[in-house]
Amino acid sequence: MKNIKYLFAYTIPASAYISIMSFGVGTYATVFYAFIVIPILDSVLKKNTENLNEEEAGEKKINKIFDWMLYINLPIVFGLLWVVFNRVENIEYTSSESIGLLLSTGILLATNAINVAHELCHRKKYFERFMGKTLFMPCLYMHFYIEHNFGHHINVATPEDGATAKYRQSLYSFWITSVTKQYADAWKKQKQLLKLKNLSFFSIKNDMLWYHLIQPAYLILAATLFSFKVMGFAIIVGIIAFLFLECINYIEHYGLRRLKNESGRYERVQSYHSWNSNHSIGRIVLYELTRHSDHHFKSSKKYQLLDCHDESPQLPFGYPASILLSFIPPLWFFIMNPLVPKKMKKI
Repeated sequence: MKNIKYLFAYTIPASAYISIMSFGVGTYATVFYAFIVIPILDSVLKKNTENLNEEEAGEKKINKIFDWMLYINLPIVFGLLWVVFNRVENIEYTSSESIGLLLSTGILLATNAINVAHELCHRKKYFERFMGKTLFMPCLYMHFYIEHNFGHHINVATPEDGATAKYRQSLYSFWITSVTKQYADAWKKQKQLLKLKNLSFFSIKNDMLWYHLIQPAYLILAATLFSFKVMGFAIIVGIIAFLFLECINYIEHYGLRRLKNESGRYERVQSYHSWNSNHSIGRIVLYELTRHSDHHFKSSKKYQLLDCHDESPQLPFGYPASILLSFIPPLWFFIMNPLVPKKMKKI
């Protein structure tokens, strides 16, 4: 059973299918499931802090079922996009139903596209990274691959990192600073990578240029195969998806800072520079993203192997509930600010 528990991650696409095929309040099925059902389950079920022993880790590391559980998300995500595009094209939804479809599809992309893409883009095999970038495409956030791998994992918990929220910074302020800075930093990192290889800006190795061709091509294809209405739907859904990603970035590193040593350099990334959660359902649905400290310790470590660190700061709620909490800044500050280490508040 432990090997197949991640099949539970497909409950998000299942709820999205219900949303897509429904009318009225049913179009909000994924919203209801992600932000009401899962938080309730997380609050009822016992937290899981267990780590694999050496033998279990060795077995799971080479078990391909965990890789295929990621790969299957590719046809699932694009299959559901095809279905929802068809329905948006051929059915006149009410404004309320349209909002429900947009939110439900956006949550689908945030979890089973962006989150899976994040895992795959840390892999060493080219075809896995390619699948990851492909999943970033409908989220209109392909540049995240460059900034995240070559920026965030180096600068996390410092002012140089756009994906680390400052102490007392609201989610809505963070959306603006994170989205804009990460995009600008992606270009900077790309130019640095090209310079290291002595390649020109217009080299075919300039991934940022490719991203700016591929994503518009995806939207043009949506308009060509369906209509401009569907293209507009695809744009809004992509924006919702990457804003949900930024919600996750917000709760993962809020207020945490690396201190500078005597030489003026930042200390090494430690387990206490990421907020973690051992709430069972959120862990499974997000492929262990909630064990975030261990992910930053070794980013190429596969999701099924990630460990819980006792010294890691813990969110009082699971990720879905924490995201909801972040939507209300005064309440977020009231609960989270006392949990931020005092020495980090002064930076």
